[in-house]
Amino acid sequence: MKKIGLFFGIFVFSLAFYSCTAKINGSLQGNGQADLVITASLEPRITALIGGIAAISGAVPPGSPILNGPEIASSMSASPGIASASFKNINPSSITGQINVSHINEFLAGGKTSGFITFEQPFVNEQKVSGGGRCTINLNLDSGPDILGLISPDASDYLNLLMAPLATGEVLTKTEYIMLVGSVYGRGIADEISKALVSVSIDFPGQVISAKGGTFAGKKVEYNIPLLDLLVLETPLNYEVIWK
Repeated sequence: MKKIGLFFGIFVFSLAFYSCTAKINGSLQGNGQADLVITASLEPRITALIGGIAAISGAVPPGSPILNGPEIASSMSASPGIASASFKNINPSSITGQINVSHINEFLAGGKTSGFITFEQPFVNEQKVSGGGRCTINLNLDSGPDILGLISPDASDYLNLLMAPLATGEVLTKTEYIMLVGSVYGRGIADEISKALVSVSIDFPGQVISAKGGTFAGKKVEYNIPLLDLLVLETPLNYEVIWK
C-alpha cells in the first residue's frame, strides 16, 4: 500500500474558516487530483461587525468587499497542493468559485499540518490496482492555526476578531465560547455562529462502504458540519472514508 496524502480539506476548511455558511461540492480522482466548487458567505450580523471594524481601522476602503474573492484566490493559489483557485464576489460578503488540487498529498501541508490528511490506495509498480482506498482527516488546535496561515492572513484576522480558539489556540468548550462571543458582541452574533453549517458533498474514486461522521450513497459522501465545531475544536475532528 503506497501512501499518497489527501484530502483537499474535505470540507475545505479554508473557506469554512471565513464564513458562517459554506457549501462545497467536489470530486476526487484516483490519480490524486481534485476539483472543488465552493460558495461561502458571512451572515448579516457578522458582516456588519467586520465591516464596521474594518472601516474604523481603515483596513478596508469604503465599498470594498468584506470577503474579497480575487484576493482569496490569489492567496490560496500560492498554497501547497493547489494548481489554481478562482473566486468572484456574489456580493460584498459572499463568494463563489473553484479550486483545482494538483497534489493532494501536499494540500495545505506545512509545519504542524504535515500528516493531518492521509489518502491510501493499493498500487503495484506505480499502477493502481483493485482494492479500494481510505481517506482520513484530523484537525485539532495544534494544526488549525497553521492551516489558517497557509490560506490567507485575513482568515486569522477574522477569527481572532471573533476570538475563535481555532485562531487563538485557547482551550474553550463550545458553551464557553458562545457565552464569550455573546458577552462581547451580543447574542445575535453568537446565534449566527451557533446555527451555521458547512455542507460538503464529495465524489470518491470508488463505491463508498463507510464514512465516519457523514452519510454516503454510491461514490458520494455528504457532511453537514456545525461551524461551531470547527471554530472551537473542543474535540478534535476526525473523519474517515473507505471505498472499494
